[in-house]
Amino acid sequence: MQNNLEHWWMPFTDNTAFKKDPRLLKSAKGMYYTKTDGNQIIDSTAGLWCCPVGHGHPKMIEAITKQVQNMDYAPGFHMGHEQGFALASRLTAMAPDPLNHVFFTNSGSESVDTALKIATNYWRAKGQGHRRLFIGRQRGYHGVGFGGISVGGMTPNRKTFGNMLPVDHLRHTHLPENAFSKGQPEHGAYLADELEDIITLHDASNIAAVIIEPMAGSTGVLVAPKGYLEKIRAICDKHNILLIFDEVITGFGRLGHHFASQKYGITPDIMTTAKAITNGVIPMGGVFVSDEIYDSTTENTTGIDLFHGYTYSGHPMAAAAAMATLDVMEEEGLVDNAKTLTPYYETMIHSLKDCPNVVDIRNEGMVGGIELSPTEGKPGAKAFDVFDKGFRKHGIMVRPSGETIATSPPLICTKDHIDEIGEKLRNALCDNPL
Repeated sequence: MQNNLEHWWMPFTDNTAFKKDPRLLKSAKGMYYTKTDGNQIIDSTAGLWCCPVGHGHPKMIEAITKQVQNMDYAPGFHMGHEQGFALASRLTAMAPDPLNHVFFTNSGSESVDTALKIATNYWRAKGQGHRRLFIGRQRGYHGVGFGGISVGGMTPNRKTFGNMLPVDHLRHTHLPENAFSKGQPEHGAYLADELEDIITLHDASNIAAVIIEPMAGSTGVLVAPKGYLEKIRAICDKHNILLIFDEVITGFGRLGHHFASQKYGITPDIMTTAKAITNGVIPMGGVFVSDEIYDSTTENTTGIDLFHGYTYSGHPMAAAAAMATLDVMEEEGLVDNAKTLTPYYETMIHSLKDCPNVVDIRNEGMVGGIELSPTEGKPGAKAFDVFDKGFRKHGIMVRPSGETIATSPPLICTKDHIDEIGEKLRNALCDNPL
């Protein structure tokens, strides 16, 4: 029976255009999706940054099937289950010390809003409830909750929904002199000094936290310049301001370490995660917090210490999927595979410099961004054309973001897969006359 496409209001989609000429997926296995016409496309985006162990892994299927047969759902308010506690212990053992506590959510957007609430709640418990202002960055993406949109710096989101929290924003770190950088750019650490000016303007006593992505993915793969994150951490320490790292994209191996904070040697006070935590199979996220935040909050509160939570926090099915994901990543050495393949992937992505309309290429770990020259009056048109033709004609799934094409393949990929991504991406880029 043919489905009627009208009833699903699709997210971040031109629904009118899509339903006239849809792009439909039928199945997925390993590194590939199969379209409804039977043709395969290589997944160069790990779904939506969220499938490090690829698609249809038998251990994922086994773990989820076993869990649903045992216990499909359990409330998380005033009671718990073994799977949730086991997962929390395993996750915090992976995270940098002292991030020894995790609050479960269902998405990156929920993780960010939860992190903002935890920061606000922490300062109230410390008797400093006036600390309510947050500092984000231009071009930052922190999900689609009203809190995330407020601290984020993505213009379309803020234009559409406005600002619901007291916030200020640092400049982004996208500098023309860093074009075609490989890994962390050389220039831009000085941009962190603007945080001192913002603190002077608002006074540190009013600021709850600074929130940034160690590598901004959804805005077009903006990698932190050398020394930038270190300066941000030092300034936050100087003024006793919490630092939140949004690792929804960078967490769980994407940069060749469990977390970007470990790659860069900088530990935040709060860390948001989601996406790859369950390989995208079942929605889940986690907010990691330091001992100081957890202990101060629980010790200075009588009764419920955080009036916040979700019906599906720590869902047993999601916990099973997360444990299976971590098992596969460990058994198959996928974090090390990402680290090993990074130079090869870097060479591939930068080999596309000669393709039409390419004005910049950026990469870090197993993430690459190819920026295209804008078309006057049609923002993002070239990148979307590459995405569309890649899907329909050239057998590759890529991620358009503004003027940038992003790739971030599953961590199970091999050099042969990287070669295939490079060849098919080149074909899509060259088939782009706009």
